[in-house]
Amino acid sequence: MNTNQPKVLFQDLGLLSYQQAWDYQHTKLDTVKAIKIANRKLDPVNQKEQLSYLLFCEHPPVYTLGKSGSLDHLLLNEQQLNEKGIEFFKINRGGDITFHGPQQIVGYPIFDLDCFFTDAHKYVRYLEEVIIRTMAEYGLEGTRIEGFTGVWLKATKSQPKRKICAIGVHLSRWVTMHGFAFNINTDLQYFKNIIPCGIADDDKIVTSLQHELGTFIDTQEVKEKLKFHFADLFGFQYVS
Repeated sequence: MNTNQPKVLFQDLGLLSYQQAWDYQHTKLDTVKAIKIANRKLDPVNQKEQLSYLLFCEHPPVYTLGKSGSLDHLLLNEQQLNEKGIEFFKINRGGDITFHGPQQIVGYPIFDLDCFFTDAHKYVRYLEEVIIRTMAEYGLEGTRIEGFTGVWLKATKSQPKRKICAIGVHLSRWVTMHGFAFNINTDLQYFKNIIPCGIADDDKIVTSLQHELGTFIDTQEVKEKLKFHFADLFGFQYVS
């Protein structure tokens, strides 16, 4: 074990509301930032060990709109949202509107990038790469599309380009929050109530692991694969 590797605490939070997850992210974000700020005033011998966090969860149905997104991309009014039991939040991540719901793995890395690399573009590419490597274990070729953040599958003769994972992040003092939403057995009908990620192109749709493979997928198995590829790619060790 390399003791010089960054340390990450993993937590699977299960199914919880978006507000609960938002509040919990901020708690961890504030903790990481406080240690970072305090350590800058101390000599290396007396500095407190910095932990980052990798949080997985699922949400009840909710639409979230990023700071650069347009409310016009939500195709339901408040009454319709209430009738369908879907929440809505406008938040401070990058990107436009997306959906979170059951059987979707939502990942919230609270990483102190000073312990990894201070490059926001590289960080987003690494998140994409984790998903791409996980998909490869299921025989699927995940890819990137220039100008569109997230992970996609290439067009085929019978299907257009399909987005399987949305990514949107926020950084504060080089500490990350928000993250990715990976569609596993997700009900894709929810995406028909929005213009996903603000992309209205006819040659781009949303998909899921279940839809691509034609069978129900064990989300716990996917989580374990994601955990492995996170640690392998970012070069950290998990701690308890």
